[in-house]
Amino acid sequence: MNATVEPGSVGIVKTQYFTFAEPPNEMVLESGAKLGPITLAYETYGALNEDKSNAVLILHALSGDAHVAGKHHPDDKKTGWWDTMVGPGKAFDTEKYFVICSNVLGGCMGSTGPSSINPATGKPYGLDFPFVTIGDMVKAQRELIRYLGIDRLLAVAGGSMGGMQAMDWAVRFPDMVRAALLISTTHLSGAQQIAFHAVGRHAIQADGSFQDGEYYSSRARPERGLAIARMLAHITYLSDESMRHKFGRRLQGNGTLRFDMGREFQVESYLDHQGAQFVNRFDANTYLYVSKAIDYFDISAKYGSLDAAMAQVQAKTLVLSFSSDWLYPPYQSEQIVYALARQKKDVTYCNIQSDYGHDAFLLEVDVMTKVVEGFLKHTFHPERPCVRCIDNASKITYDPPTATPDSIYSSRRVDYDLIVDLVEPGSRVLDIGCGGGELLCRLDRQKQVKGVGVEVCQEKVVSAIGCGISVIHADIDEGLGRLPDNSFDYVLLSMTLQVIQKPDLVLREMLRVGRKCIVSFPNFGLWRVRLKTLVFGRAPVTRNLPYAWYQSPNRHMLSLKDFRGFCKELGVRIEKEIPLTAEGVIQYWPNLFAEEALYVVSRD
Repeated sequence: MNATVEPGSVGIVKTQYFTFAEPPNEMVLESGAKLGPITLAYETYGALNEDKSNAVLILHALSGDAHVAGKHHPDDKKTGWWDTMVGPGKAFDTEKYFVICSNVLGGCMGSTGPSSINPATGKPYGLDFPFVTIGDMVKAQRELIRYLGIDRLLAVAGGSMGGMQAMDWAVRFPDMVRAALLISTTHLSGAQQIAFHAVGRHAIQADGSFQDGEYYSSRARPERGLAIARMLAHITYLSDESMRHKFGRRLQGNGTLRFDMGREFQVESYLDHQGAQFVNRFDANTYLYVSKAIDYFDISAKYGSLDAAMAQVQAKTLVLSFSSDWLYPPYQSEQIVYALARQKKDVTYCNIQSDYGHDAFLLEVDVMTKVVEGFLKHTFHPERPCVRCIDNASKITYDPPTATPDSIYSSRRVDYDLIVDLVEPGSRVLDIGCGGGELLCRLDRQKQVKGVGVEVCQEKVVSAIGCGISVIHADIDEGLGRLPDNSFDYVLLSMTLQVIQKPDLVLREMLRVGRKCIVSFPNFGLWRVRLKTLVFGRAPVTRNLPYAWYQSPNRHMLSLKDFRGFCKELGVRIEKEIPLTAEGVIQYWPNLFAEEALYVVSRD
């Protein structure tokens, strides 16, 4: 890095090259073919620490390369493809981590691929290049990591095809990966994804200049076919919403229809530009081979099922999807998440709300920085407590969106101490509606539990990740059907029962997946609530019901008697009933004097 670089930039970087698999020690590919020698182009950023524990391998998507950050020359107009995420003070902080990025095997940006010289003929491989898979790419990367003297990576991270590689790393070489970040990806390529790639490949092969892949010595390259392939693929990277905002039906020029076959709409010119830019830097044969590698990808194929594949994983895993991504929709990420959860792996998931489509993993920098930064920090230093954690439960408060001047109680949480006391050390705990993770954080520190949170609010999910909590971004009203029976010792539902849509479904599911359940909720039967409603004729605002009626998320206003009857109706056994006020447990007339209640329940 030179002395004049901008703040947050890795500066001027140089691509390096590593060659291995020299004959007769060629690399055996998954197809059975042998390939060697193999060269990988790679770049590094930051410094490897003394015990080599801070190495992060970033893996690129189909059209990416090793140049993830910085510039190759001071006059370069563009920085690396993920420069917004890699550099000093950024998500992948190069003042803390040693970041590595290599061009994949089969690529065209310095790594051995179809455009490389075949030592047997002295000419470019073209279509004589053997087929490669995502697994082959990963095996080649492992040789690079060994060459760099690294036994275990702190993390592997990538989006799209990069996420496939990161997943393959975690499954294939579990002892070499402490954490895996799987972003905008899938565990297998489905029919729609294969179909888009197939059309792109057909466009390239139908170009008259393709010449069965032997175009390297010709002045004419299959630029038109490659441009069309890129245009088609680029449409899948966007979303309906982003295209509507960016282009709508706006016309070129003077804004009037010309009634010809030219590029009249702005979106047409945009796609033309994307195609033209792509052919200037990418090889058509590489597009064929790398897109085929994506199509071949199925992490479960070798193991018989996704769950069996995820059982191999030892890494702490972060899965990120984006709400408008229709190339790799969120449900495909959720399949990975719940397969890991069923295998009792340490998994965190956030579905980030975005209009950018599949490209969101390159554009949603602010929220991704918070998530990745928090996740990596607690992976690198798991022994360090979260600075936001509060040991004293009396300091943990409700946080209504708008202060209400007629609130009649203080906002101190009094149920947390009791929950911590009730949970046995070393238990496996699921906290539904975990918020920012404060309760799980306390349980982790004081009882060394293995905790997982479920939270529907994205902002709170991000906060929990920053606290080092494993959390799944999900709506509990959709149930826990993807989790197996008896997979947790305790399931917690603290101050959440009143806001969920289907409390009967949720309680049944809690008792199915948990040995015991601990439930707390505000008591609407409290005498002050009754009196305020009776005397003033207005919906009450209290410590545990801190919202005005028009702001309240609460759907159900229940009392202790209501909950007892609810449990009886569902056949649920109440093991403990603990009525509470701000001062602690009360003994008499609980339905009248308790501000809230905590119950321990189990299957009858």
